[in-house]
Amino acid sequence: MTIRVNLDVMMAKRKVSLGDLAEKVGITQANLSILKTEKAKAVRFSTLEAICNELDCQPGDILEFVKDEK
Repeated sequence: MTIRVNLDVMMAKRKVSLGDLAEKVGITQANLSILKTEKAKAVRFSTLEAICNELDCQPGDILEFVKDEK
């Protein structure tokens, strides 16, 4: 199973840059980039909440469960 992160899609839809979103959410650009590129092992609910608040979206707009193909 895989959790796909569609943060880049939502950022593009809202026309928000990585730097602007990082500043508004209160995390570093490096940490937001790690999440955006699917290299993060976890995400705090408070961070997810702040991202959703800034992008006016739901967690399911950003995170997607994808089953492994057998």
